[in-house]
Formats: sequence, structure tokens, C-alpha cells
Amino acid sequence: MKEEELIRNLAANNSGAFKNLVDTYQGLVLSTARGFVKNEEDARDLSQEVFIKIFRSLDQFRGESGLSTWIYRITVNLSMNYLRDQKKHRNTQSLDYQSDGNGPKKPVREIIQGKQVAPDKELENKDRAKFLHIALDSLPENQRKAFVLSKYDDLSYKEIAEVLEISISSVESLLFRARKNLQKKLWECYKKMC
Repeated sequence: MKEEELIRNLAANNSGAFKNLVDTYQGLVLSTARGFVKNEEDARDLSQEVFIKIFRSLDQFRGESGLSTWIYRITVNLSMNYLRDQKKHRNTQSLDYQSDGNGPKKPVREIIQGKQVAPDKELENKDRAKFLHIALDSLPENQRKAFVLSKYDDLSYKEIAEVLEISISSVESLLFRARKNLQKKLWECYKKMC
């Protein structure tokens, strides 16, 4: 179903329109939430909150941006709110999501289990995921948002600019600084390990 048709059906309160919205955007919302939170259960809970917020806010959608852009914006904002609320619990178990080449991104442990990785490699992968999340959490908020939307959701610079309501050159700058900061933080983490 095309976005315009879905918007018309939602505005007309057609039965099944919201279910179609959830079916269409559930993967997008879950993937984006995973980019911010560190475990599958939290990402799923956050996704449900996003759709509740969308349902309650449908009358506020003005159509100035695409529906998917609006949904990304809600997901990013709720994810950042969640992280702020959970700040005191930052040391929870960390998962890194990667693609094994056979479909969507999965937690590293699922990929590892499927390949029967040696215990020392599994520990090394967990350490890498932990370092990545520590470094990602240390980024300034706007850099983290831009990086997650770029690397976890594969959004173009233009799409990121729409979601964050900034210029494309600002997105380029944020991503450049995010990469530099991540590189520096990861190097510091690895130096401490050696």
C-alpha cells in the first residue's frame, strides 16, 4: 500500500488502516529502536510505545514530511527519551546487531551460535560489541542520532536531514565528527585492553 493511500485510510478511520500502518512500518521502527537500545526486549517494548504514540498523534500528522519520516522522528525521539530515563542503568548487558549476510541484522550471539564460534572468539566479539556501545553512548546526542540512522537504518543523508530537521551539510558534519569520535574512543578502549 502506498504511503498516500495509507494516510487517506488513516484519516478516514478506515478499519484495518492502523494495522496496515503497523505491518508496513514495524520493521523500520524495531530496527531504529535497536540502534539506540542494547537488547531485543527493550527494542520491542520501545516499538510498542512508538505505535501507541503514533496512534494517539495521528491527528497531529500534517503531511509536511513523509509518513515514514514522521515515524522515524517519533522513534528517534522516544528512543532518546528512553536512554535518558535509563541513564542510571547504563551497565546492562550489551548486544551488537550485525548482518550475517542472510537477511536482517541479528544479535551477535545468534550469528555466533549459528557458526559455532570458538569461546575465545565469542568473548572477543562480546568485547567489541561492548566497546562499540560504550563509544556510541559517549557521542553527543545529535551525532549519535545521525550515526544510528546512517549505519543501523541505512538512511541517506537527505532522509537523515528530514528526520532530524537539519540541513544535509549538518548531517555530513555530524557523521564526520561521529566517526572521528568513535574512532578515538574505540582506540582508547583497545589500548586499555592491550
